[in-house]
Amino acid sequence: MIRKVAIAYNNEIEVPPELQSIIEHIKTQYEVDIEIVDYRETVYEVSEFTLTLLYLDDIKIKTFLKNHLNTAIKIGFIPNDHCIRAMGSYGISKDVYIAIEEAMNENNISCVDVLTCNCEVVFTNVVIGDVHGLNYKNIENQSIFAKMKNFYLNLKNLGFKDYTLTTAKGQSVQTAATGVMIVEHNATSGKYNIINEELSLHDGKLNAFIISPTSIFSYIYYLLVVTFYAKLNPNTLPKTLGFIKTSKLDIGSSKPMDFMIDGILMSSKEIALEVFKDTLTLSIGTSVIQSLQDNTKLEEDKEIIKTKHLPKGEVGALLLKEAVPLFKKANEDDFKELFISLKDNSQHSSIFIVLMILSTLLATTGLFQNSAPVIIGAMILAPLMSPIISLSMGVVRGESFLITNSLKTLMFGIITALIFSSVYTYLIPLNVLTDEMRGRLNPNLLDLMVAIISGIAGAYANSKSEIAKSLAGVAIAVALVPPLSVAGIGLGWGDFDVTYGSFLLFSTNLVGITLSAAITFLVLGYSPIRRAKKGIIYTSAILVLVSIPLVISFSKAINQNNITRKLNNYAFMENSKTITIHVLHVDLSKNKPEIFLQTSSNDVLDKLDLNLLKQDIEDRLKQSVVLNISTNTIIQ
Repeated sequence: MIRKVAIAYNNEIEVPPELQSIIEHIKTQYEVDIEIVDYRETVYEVSEFTLTLLYLDDIKIKTFLKNHLNTAIKIGFIPNDHCIRAMGSYGISKDVYIAIEEAMNENNISCVDVLTCNCEVVFTNVVIGDVHGLNYKNIENQSIFAKMKNFYLNLKNLGFKDYTLTTAKGQSVQTAATGVMIVEHNATSGKYNIINEELSLHDGKLNAFIISPTSIFSYIYYLLVVTFYAKLNPNTLPKTLGFIKTSKLDIGSSKPMDFMIDGILMSSKEIALEVFKDTLTLSIGTSVIQSLQDNTKLEEDKEIIKTKHLPKGEVGALLLKEAVPLFKKANEDDFKELFISLKDNSQHSSIFIVLMILSTLLATTGLFQNSAPVIIGAMILAPLMSPIISLSMGVVRGESFLITNSLKTLMFGIITALIFSSVYTYLIPLNVLTDEMRGRLNPNLLDLMVAIISGIAGAYANSKSEIAKSLAGVAIAVALVPPLSVAGIGLGWGDFDVTYGSFLLFSTNLVGITLSAAITFLVLGYSPIRRAKKGIIYTSAILVLVSIPLVISFSKAINQNNITRKLNNYAFMENSKTITIHVLHVDLSKNKPEIFLQTSSNDVLDKLDLNLLKQDIEDRLKQSVVLNISTNTIIQ
């Protein structure tokens, strides 16, 4: 039970009336002895029955706490307008009488850690450089307009500085970053930052968040998370952030660092941060006590270092010297491994030729059988995807070796497929255009979209070894060998239209995959934009040329769909006969659309009925047509 209260105050200033009123309240309400002491004096009297209440501003409270580290005196706080940071850090109520009641409650007294920065006590945080919203205060209570304003204000030039961070156990991290935020605890619901995880007041550790967006896109993503989601957890941080949890952290830089301790601006080339574990006995606000008790289970000696995605080496040096790139630069080790793999894939070999022959023969057989499963097997077997992805990397990096070897391999593959499929077709006594063949004769923009999406997937799967198994699915989606086989079938039959349509589909796939995969590699950071610009422009020009017939074909497909939609299952009344039509096919290759129909009627149709039907269809479509009516008329 508290029997004596010492009020630490600045004795150079006369005791104000509000403090006199507080003293009278304590005497009357709690029946304790009271004395006023100067905050600069060290309190040597340690008693379980004595409580020292601080009626000071933040700066003087820091001085008092620094002078009493590792002492056992009990310390509480009297709230006032000049100690906002201390109140926020320890959950002290703004209501004086509630705060005093909580301070006098012995259940609220606990040993707590203290964070120091260059030997100065820290209440809320230390911010080095620019942390771009990580230290937002109470952002969850802001309106959407205020959040949009914050987002806009943070869209500014990024300034990087080199940092060397050394932990208590000697682990050193060298990186380039825009800023670092250090907090000791988060027990007051993250009032001065957006960290959603509770960081303990007595785990003996500080928490450092290193902000380093390596591209404009990653920076925008970070700002969106910080501004609108406003909840970050050390276990699931965006890649823009690094995280270090340790008892001591030394931060250095080649140039002086501007930093703030609890909002007060300072500058230094070296910053020493240290947590003194359970070094003060404080009376904490009731709102903090439960979280403080819940964190007693944390391990004391365990350091956490999550800096894998922070820029190092060449990437860090580029960020210090140049403007932040639109897309991130890939890790050097990842690039080296991928480049070696793509270099091998770009070269043709006997295995490549054998697989091309087998996949071509399998696809051609499946096309004649009109069997989708057989054709899918040929897609998986075909080795064409690898040199196309290698070609994409060559295009984006301007590597003539990759481009030349990939094109040679592709030419070998294309010629092999055309020769074997055409000879195989010539030897087979069949001349029937199956549905599987017909489906590859009229490519349009939708086929180009398939190629583009497949190229993105192929490049991404190649760059991530853990998902390389997905390449089989990409090969199935884009279907490179079947159109080549159909082109060979057209050569075997001497049918130019079949060869042209199917080879156009293959060309669409080839150019679409190459361009989209190249852009994907660019986005993933495997080449700077200025280096990739030339190759992407040339590939885009080829894609535009290929797209011209695709646009025409797509326009025809839309017209076919519109005609089918307007007529299919539509009932006409001719001479008291109800005629329902089913559209089988629409041919737009001639001057007038030729519509292949099957009709069903409640009576036999004569020539007059059919002429009237044609006239009604032309009125409905508002254009002249040619009808090809199936003789298999269904009579109801």
